[in-house]
Amino acid sequence: MRHAIRLLASPSALGSSTGLNPAPLALLPPIPLYRRILRAHRKFLPTENRLLGDEYVKSEFRSHRNVENPIHIVGFLNEWQRYAQEVEGESWQGSRLDAEKIDKMSDQQLGQLYELMQAIQKKGGGNPEGVV
Repeated sequence: MRHAIRLLASPSALGSSTGLNPAPLALLPPIPLYRRILRAHRKFLPTENRLLGDEYVKSEFRSHRNVENPIHIVGFLNEWQRYAQEVEGESWQGSRLDAEKIDKMSDQQLGQLYELMQAIQKKGGGNPEGVV
């Protein structure tokens, strides 16, 4: 009988992470997420990268302030939350963008990515190889 109880009380996989990716967290509201990103920049990025990153984050959040489509809002917040986790975990260093994400980008997003790449190269921080 005890053996059967032990089998019934085995731990479940609900809420646990699988593989190398952490379990997804609840989506943060925009303002706390914005503050978290700026705090992560202050704590984990070198000064020149922090200034560029802060400027970019501020412009992106400003430009998405009046978006009303819930799908766009959730996607926007989800990607920025993932970015904050990567910066806090320092797993962003040396990583590349997924080809799948690049394929899903609009022409405008690709243009922004190219401008960001040029700004990084102009500041002298970053390897032009491995970027789009």
